[in-house]
Amino acid sequence: MGPPMHTTARQHVTRIETAIRSGLAARSSLAASWARSATLYRLDPAASSGVDQRMTAAELALARERMGALLPTAAPHLDRLFQTVGGLGACIVLADADGVALDRRGNSRDDGDFAAAGLWTGTAWSEAQAGTNGIGTCLAEGRAVTIHRDQHFLARNIGLSCSSAPVFGPEGDLLAVIDVSTARPDLTEAIGGLIGATVTEAARRVEADLFSQTFPTAWLVLVPGTERGIGAVLAVDADDLVIGATRAARLHLDLSGDLHHSPRPLADVLGQAVPDGFDDAERGVIARALARTGGNISAAARALGLSRATLHRKLDRR
Repeated sequence: MGPPMHTTARQHVTRIETAIRSGLAARSSLAASWARSATLYRLDPAASSGVDQRMTAAELALARERMGALLPTAAPHLDRLFQTVGGLGACIVLADADGVALDRRGNSRDDGDFAAAGLWTGTAWSEAQAGTNGIGTCLAEGRAVTIHRDQHFLARNIGLSCSSAPVFGPEGDLLAVIDVSTARPDLTEAIGGLIGATVTEAARRVEADLFSQTFPTAWLVLVPGTERGIGAVLAVDADDLVIGATRAARLHLDLSGDLHHSPRPLADVLGQAVPDGFDDAERGVIARALARTGGNISAAARALGLSRATLHRKLDRR
């Protein structure tokens, strides 16, 4: 898993130092991550050590326990992702918000190499510890990233190509990262981009499952004007109050705060003007009762606890 032959460690270090000195960080998100690694975290791109320290088994067990429902929810999606990309000599890692790998999938023939590279459970891949890399930079920027070979900060990692996507929780907080890494020398940057799209889709599916588990009795409403794939979904209760929103929905609708304890009317959230008086509410109740009974007034009256004559009078006033 050493550096590719066309780029030596010395050339890699020189390239990073030149980019930082030139001020490229102001124009490039990659160079900005390099700058963070060097100036904020005081890392040396030529350092031979990196993510070598692993948690003990007890520490790892506690870290996994803190993730709650996330790990069992993500497991089948990680399995399917591995079935898709495992043949590319890739391993899959799920890391927590601190960048610690808590779960992984890999081929046994490659396990020794990935363990040596630190892509193993119990190791930390935050930018503070490993510089620019898929997991750490994804966490730092809160978005999906692909760090291809010599885009890594540490020279020891430039044999890897890593695609990572964030997993946001039901309240919009960043919970975890899913990463696919491979050391295949023939993997092109374009293929890395395709892997990245697959990783992002897996992360969105994990988010969707977590969201539906959190609001099991709510209506799940796709936010109008958004693509289904971005996962902009609202949780709406029986009173048409929004009690939850995914990260994508919050960004699209500019929502913030704890919606579960401070719900908002769906119509207000979507910017829809609807009548809100008692008479309007009564008309809505009657309309729904008639719709459920196929227009049968007697059946609707029974469902509403009214006499047929009373319902007729109310209909005449509509």
